[in-house]
Amino acid sequence: MDEHSLDGRDSFLYTLPNDPLAAPLVNDLARDYDERYGLNDGVPSSFELQRYPVEHFGPAAGGAFLLVLRDGVAIAGGAFKRTDASTAEAKRVWTHPNFRRQGLARVVMAELEREAAARGYTAMELTTGARQPEAVALYLHLGYSPLFDLDGDFEEISYLAFSKTLASPTA
Repeated sequence: MDEHSLDGRDSFLYTLPNDPLAAPLVNDLARDYDERYGLNDGVPSSFELQRYPVEHFGPAAGGAFLLVLRDGVAIAGGAFKRTDASTAEAKRVWTHPNFRRQGLARVVMAELEREAAARGYTAMELTTGARQPEAVALYLHLGYSPLFDLDGDFEEISYLAFSKTLASPTA
């Protein structure tokens, strides 16, 4: 685990998705997926969170799993996993409902992008779902290019893919 201070009150912690500190945040993300999307072919939408082994989000596999801690409690987080030698895929970006509208998702994305660039990735990609308009707005605001028609029917498109070229790390 690697922790460093974000400001006087919050800190970043790089860990793994199975860290007990992450459980409340990941459980809330699972709840949200199930509420927004229900069942997919009889399987809860939250099953998506089990798609990748924990190790995919560890440094040995080229990934990262980040928590924002406030007073020792995870209030926001996100992750990336290696897609190829130059591309990381952002996953599981989430802010606990009690801490929204504070810019934490932007902070998480900025840190994930910084860490990915520091590890030599030159691009970040991600997907979000059709029923997450706040995520679409966030990624557009952060300079991600949509890989789908913004005027199309998001429900029909289903998985909304984005990409962004990462800034080179500064010395």
